[in-house]
Amino acid sequence: MSVEAALTNDPIRTKGLELLAANLGTIGMVRFFQQTENGWGDYTHDRQTWLGERGVKNLAAQIKHRKQNTD
Repeated sequence: MSVEAALTNDPIRTKGLELLAANLGTIGMVRFFQQTENGWGDYTHDRQTWLGERGVKNLAAQIKHRKQNTD
């Protein structure tokens, strides 16, 4: 088994970051990550969960409800 095959994810990531920084510089490495990082999860679904239904009718009803309860 080669040394590379025995490495775990952490040393591979460390070595990869070292190589990127050495070849691209710090700013180049950051720009590379900005171009290749897609993120994770489903932001649209998560946002819907956090905010709930935010349609125009719902917002209008909330405004009307608040106005009625503050008088």
